[in-house]
Amino acid sequence: MAFLPVTAAEAKQRGWDRVDFVYVSGDAYVDHPSFGHAIISRVLESHGYSVGIIAQPDWRNIDSFKVFGRPRLGFLVSSGNIDSMVNHYTAAKKPRSSDVYSPGGKAGLRPNRADIVYTNCIRQAYKNIPVILGGVEASLRRLAQYDYWDDKVRASVLYDSGADLLLFGMGERSIVQLADALDAGIPISEVRYIDGSAYVSQDISDETDYILLDSYEKVRDDKTAYAGCFMVQYNNQDPLNSKRLIQPHGSKFVVCNLPQQPLETDELDEVYALPFERTYHPMYEPAGGVPAINEVQFSLASSRGCFGGCNFCALTFHQGRRVTSRSHESLLQEARELTQMKDFKGYIHDVGGPTANFRAASCPEQKKRGVCKSKQCLFP
Repeated sequence: MAFLPVTAAEAKQRGWDRVDFVYVSGDAYVDHPSFGHAIISRVLESHGYSVGIIAQPDWRNIDSFKVFGRPRLGFLVSSGNIDSMVNHYTAAKKPRSSDVYSPGGKAGLRPNRADIVYTNCIRQAYKNIPVILGGVEASLRRLAQYDYWDDKVRASVLYDSGADLLLFGMGERSIVQLADALDAGIPISEVRYIDGSAYVSQDISDETDYILLDSYEKVRDDKTAYAGCFMVQYNNQDPLNSKRLIQPHGSKFVVCNLPQQPLETDELDEVYALPFERTYHPMYEPAGGVPAINEVQFSLASSRGCFGGCNFCALTFHQGRRVTSRSHESLLQEARELTQMKDFKGYIHDVGGPTANFRAASCPEQKKRGVCKSKQCLFP
């Protein structure tokens, strides 16, 4: 096992003249399955694609985005495991003094609204290169959304950033479909069919079977319209009973395809069996490492999704309401691997997922076919 390259020299050591994808992350590089950049890059690697990691680039210096040169297929951009504004500011809108996802817990190593800033930097560095947004900030901001820090409704982050495509939700299946499409020579402007993706269109006359939401301008200026628009989005988060959503932004349209189907148990097992280093990159040792690893290094993620529907939680917009769990064999194998790590202290302190209450659906129809005949069923 080895960390993925963080420099051009490391890529050349692997025999790569250039990488297929450059992953730009607002977090420090931690190769652990609790970190989105680690999962997506390892999944791509398992499908034969080369990935270089640029973690927390200096957005004031465009050269920091040129570490690997121009990638063969495109740039992947994520602000990190947490929305960049949540990462920077408290609920009182005061700057946070630390950032556990940065070396030594140092604050200020990523910009506000990192998805937008990183995309603009990449556009300055390379012309006509595909830029794809992903991660939790992209998921939650894929359509017009209320921004607590600005105290106003902002446009879709895809529209604001000028990226080519946005992948929302858990992206293992989507990212491979995208990589295969680009590898086959399909222009990014024609990759419009992937579930769990959103794109900006000039014309929707050929679109079918969708819900037209109130425009960004209307929901920005009308609180009642915003509330109604949000409810439509909330009710269209499940791939089995949703429709595509389209929201006008000025003279353009943000088109959200159906959510991606969640991974099945065997697919989840494959993801968590990938060769993660399970710690931060050694380049962070002088700074004292990356504090975020401390809470997750010896824990097991057993499931995804939550059908709780709590008003305070945005998980539905990222992982969906259908709960999928790993097999016991997969969890036991990972537990054995953890016991062999040098810093293991004799116990695994957490086994769970987004919620400790749900591991599988109790509805017989849901268990058997992943769908329920009842229109009132909470687990469609």
